[in-house]
Amino acid sequence: MYRKGHLGVSLLVFAPIGYGLVSIGEPELSLLTGAVMVWLAMLPDIDHRLPIISHRGPTHSLLFAALVGGVFAGAGFLLEGAFTVAGFSLAAFGFFLGFVSVFAHLIGDTLTPAGVNYLWPLSTKTFSVYLTRADNTIANQGLFALGVLVSAAVMGLAFGVF
Repeated sequence: MYRKGHLGVSLLVFAPIGYGLVSIGEPELSLLTGAVMVWLAMLPDIDHRLPIISHRGPTHSLLFAALVGGVFAGAGFLLEGAFTVAGFSLAAFGFFLGFVSVFAHLIGDTLTPAGVNYLWPLSTKTFSVYLTRADNTIANQGLFALGVLVSAAVMGLAFGVF
C-alpha cells in the first residue's frame, strides 16, 4: 500500500476503538488516538530510509509493533500520575496504541501480493491475501475514502449526530 491506502486502513482500525473511547466518556482520548494512529500510519516504512534493513523486514513484524508499543508504554508510565483514563493504566493504553498503530500498517501490506512476515525473526513465511498491488491507485484511494467515511459515520454515531 501507499500512503493514502495506509491512512485509510489506519482510520478503519481506529473507528471501533474511537467509538469505544467516546462511549466510555473519553472523547479527548479518542481524538488523540486517531491522531496518533494517522501520524504513525507510515512508521514501518522507515525501512526505506535505513540502508541496512530490507523493506518489509524487521519493521513489518509483530516484534516491531511490540517495540513501538513498549516505547508508548514507557511514555504512558511516565505520564501515569498526571492523567487518569477511565480507570485503566496509561502504560497499558500506551502499549495498545503503539502496537495497534503499527499493526494497522501491517494489515494494509497484507492486502498486497508481497505480504508481511508477521513472525520475523522466527519465521520467513509471509502472509498475503493477494487483494491488490501496493501501487494500485484505485485501491489506495478507495481505502482512504472508505476509512474517512467509516470513521466519520462511527464518530457521528458515537456522538449522537445520527
